[in-house]
Amino acid sequence: MPVPQTKECPVVPEPSRDRSHPANPVDPVDPVGSADPGLREPGEFPYDDDLAGDASGDEHGRRDLVRALGPAVGVAIAAASICLEIADIWVTAQIPPADYTPLPFAPEDMAGTAFPVFGALLVMSRPRLLLGWLLCLGGLGSAANILAANVAALLVLHGGHPLVHPLWIFADGVWNLTTYALGILLPLLYPTGRILSKRWCVPGAFAACALALDWLCSVVAPSGTRTGDNPLEVAAFAPYYAGTRQVLHAAVAVGMALAFSSLVVRFHRAGPVERRQILWPLVAIAGLVVPWVIGYPVWWVASLTIPFVPAAIAVAVLRYRLYGIDTLISRAIVGAGLVGVVVGVYVLAGAASSLVLSEVDRFAGLAAALFAGAFFQPIRRGLQRLVDRALYGSRGDPTALAAALRRRLQHADPAHALLASLEVLREGLSVTGIRVEVDGAATTSGEAERVAREIPLVWHGEPVGVMLIGPPGRRRFPAAHDERVISVLTPYVADAAHTVLLTRALQRSRERILTAREEERRRLRRDLHDGLGQTLSSMAMTLSMARVSLERSPRTADELLGQLRGCMDDVSADVRELVYGLRPPALDDLGLAGAVRALAEEARPGLLAGAAVAGDAEASAEAGAGADAGAGAGASVPPAAAVDVDVRGDLDGLPAAVEVAAYRIVQEALTNVRKHARARRVRVSLRRDGELRVVVADDGVGLPASRRPGVGLVSMAERAAEVGGTCAVASGRDGGTTVVARLPAGWRDAG
Repeated sequence: MPVPQTKECPVVPEPSRDRSHPANPVDPVDPVGSADPGLREPGEFPYDDDLAGDASGDEHGRRDLVRALGPAVGVAIAAASICLEIADIWVTAQIPPADYTPLPFAPEDMAGTAFPVFGALLVMSRPRLLLGWLLCLGGLGSAANILAANVAALLVLHGGHPLVHPLWIFADGVWNLTTYALGILLPLLYPTGRILSKRWCVPGAFAACALALDWLCSVVAPSGTRTGDNPLEVAAFAPYYAGTRQVLHAAVAVGMALAFSSLVVRFHRAGPVERRQILWPLVAIAGLVVPWVIGYPVWWVASLTIPFVPAAIAVAVLRYRLYGIDTLISRAIVGAGLVGVVVGVYVLAGAASSLVLSEVDRFAGLAAALFAGAFFQPIRRGLQRLVDRALYGSRGDPTALAAALRRRLQHADPAHALLASLEVLREGLSVTGIRVEVDGAATTSGEAERVAREIPLVWHGEPVGVMLIGPPGRRRFPAAHDERVISVLTPYVADAAHTVLLTRALQRSRERILTAREEERRRLRRDLHDGLGQTLSSMAMTLSMARVSLERSPRTADELLGQLRGCMDDVSADVRELVYGLRPPALDDLGLAGAVRALAEEARPGLLAGAAVAGDAEASAEAGAGADAGAGAGASVPPAAAVDVDVRGDLDGLPAAVEVAAYRIVQEALTNVRKHARARRVRVSLRRDGELRVVVADDGVGLPASRRPGVGLVSMAERAAEVGGTCAVASGRDGGTTVVARLPAGWRDAG
């Protein structure tokens, strides 16, 4: 927090470190229009309402006075400056036009008009804002300087006057004060209203001494036609006058350079918001300096860009939240860099062709254009990366973030890859939190209670989840930078989300396999204990009874042995049923094609019954519609049902698990046709061409409009998924139902 200026130092010293008076202004990313009276904007004076309890009565009075009279004084300064400029317009019209500019006004005229106006706006918005007062006073000094200089020139034009030299002394003094306000104090205090540390008082004191000595030189300067007679002239100083002022001007330039270097240090230490505040006036100053550096004949254009400097300062301080200056700078630097590279290549190609191949120099432009076109994108990406690194550091460079993310993913296990991706993305975007929802589960980095943006995650055209980004944190980046970071890192997040999907699918598959294995073991135990075990126990008892009855009653023993023979047949049937439940014997006896044909033959009687029901329903409908036709509507003949089996490709050598899956899918599909379809024709197709494709299609009633997957449909899908395949059930184009299963022909068990 800044404190009032002291007499020992011409600039604002470092703030107090008292905990009750925070040194840093409140983070400006808080919502605009906060009702908290304790929040202050950067650059305000320290005597705010939050210090009212510690202030004395006199200090309270001074604060109230500043709040009450500050806006009026600022407007008065701006009005006075404009009046001086109006007077200067009349004076300028009386003297010959300057030969250094085609404009009817001088740069000081633009500064004397623009700086006080924007300074008054700052003072009216925040009377205790030191930067606004500097703009007002600097603009007033510029207007007074140019008016005094032009009046002196007008008096010289009309034959001279004793006031000529006093006017020049006044103009030099006012200009030195303006230079100190705008060239020294403003960069030292901008944008927080306080200097970085007491060490930065040294450039201010050094420049103040140089400016004071420069003004003293003008006081004792030798007389001349332009400056008039000087009654205070020191004749002994005349030979050293020009050299001394050059040295002093150089010293002032050094002081200004040191003052502006504080902005570089401040920019390096500041957060993103304060960096944008610093960049606004720097961009405007660049528009002022570039024409000046180029020099004749375009340097006068700098006069037109002077108003952009106070305008940028006002925008940065009052409305910095509404503009992304770093986006503007980034694009401007990239564009200028591309133009510079293209122009440089063109010039070098032209120079080389003129020196080496003078006869074919007309092809130099074509070669340069081809080179620029071929390397346009790589050059643009390289420049963009350099600008991002300069503006945001390594944490804000999308390419550096991607490289860091790749390194983290290389050392992270698949289960934690998504969280690692979110942590890098959250750091790159500087948001409070990011949450990714995948398959009904959420992975969160940070706090994502509020969602500012929702981005779908797509992996090779397949939606895998959604990413929810929280609001910005204390470090805020512009929208264009965030878009670059999101576009670079989102594919990595989508890959990690897809990995999570695969991991969870694998886990569910393992759980289903374990569950199915345990269920199968339970079934075998139940069948062996309740079925085969009871039968064997009964057979043992019967055998014991037969042994006891053999001598006394051979007939009874014979009957008991006959019953024992029947029990053995039952045991054989139970054993066959158990074996069939483990793996259908038909697969080993007939192969997959033969086993499917056997299933078709077994399903034919049921299909005939379903076809008969369908025929009866159609016959009844026809009889009701055409009862007067005289035909025997009740004598309907059910059509014959047919099951066609088409086998293409060699089905030998298929993995056992794939054979069982295909067989069970066909079996379940035929069962559903027999129970629900009322079909007359069923087509079963087995085709092996890189994969095993199983199709069961019927011409029945098709799927109902509002269907829910039953046990049979889920069973078919699970059997296909267990071997890495898919199974889909849909209605056919001409009615009926089609079951399509795709199974890997080369699948092998993992263990």
